[in-house]
Amino acid sequence: MDNVLVGIIIPFLGTCLGSGCVYLLKNNIKDKTQKILIGFASGVMLAASIWSLLIPSIDSSKNIIEVLVGFWLGILLLLGIDNLVPHLHKFSNEVEGLQKKKLKKTTMMLLAVTIHNIPEGMAVGVVYAGYLQNNVGISLSGAVALALGIALQNFPEGAIISLPLKSEGMNKTQAFVYGCLSGIVEPIAAVLTILFSKLIISFLPVLLALAAGAMIYVIVEELIPEMMNGEHSNVAVIAFGIGFSLMMCLDVLLG
Repeated sequence: MDNVLVGIIIPFLGTCLGSGCVYLLKNNIKDKTQKILIGFASGVMLAASIWSLLIPSIDSSKNIIEVLVGFWLGILLLLGIDNLVPHLHKFSNEVEGLQKKKLKKTTMMLLAVTIHNIPEGMAVGVVYAGYLQNNVGISLSGAVALALGIALQNFPEGAIISLPLKSEGMNKTQAFVYGCLSGIVEPIAAVLTILFSKLIISFLPVLLALAAGAMIYVIVEELIPEMMNGEHSNVAVIAFGIGFSLMMCLDVLLG
């Protein structure tokens, strides 16, 4: 159970570490460093979506239809959220250089990150719920790798929240706390998902596929455009390959 608690907290720690950049940096994370982090996280999350979510969903399901239903529910869930609240790349070109409207834009971005963290927390909760069942085919290494991939994605998000708040006049500690609070919904969503999964255990294959669909949506719609935009995209692709390879090896060799 201790392993589960640690895994649930890992993504939140990624947000907090990113928010902690407010104590170290004057502006933002260097573009090259950010692309390496996003590329590596994308690779880890894609491999984890396949080996830690989709394959266990297929192996434990009665038919492929429920897997497809869950997968598309995950995609449509994130699509609906994006239509209601745009995510980071919608704001990335607006954060720098804003004057009077800067606080409003940063507040909107804080809201966007917080809302998008809910399905990511649910994904972590689902994969650990599957691990606790012992008969779904999810390994501890696969669950941890998914949590680490989300944490790496959360690192630049925490910085993108806290650093503009500091530049607007907020003190470093307040900016750090606000950045951390954007990620607090993840462990809450993960715990609730684990608790409710015990009541709907027969739907666990659908939930695993739903989490996979949500993660793949985030990768394709959010992370890949971020890592390919502008310079250093080649470094991001290499980081993506390293992350994917590492996660694949962890799940296959230790699973």
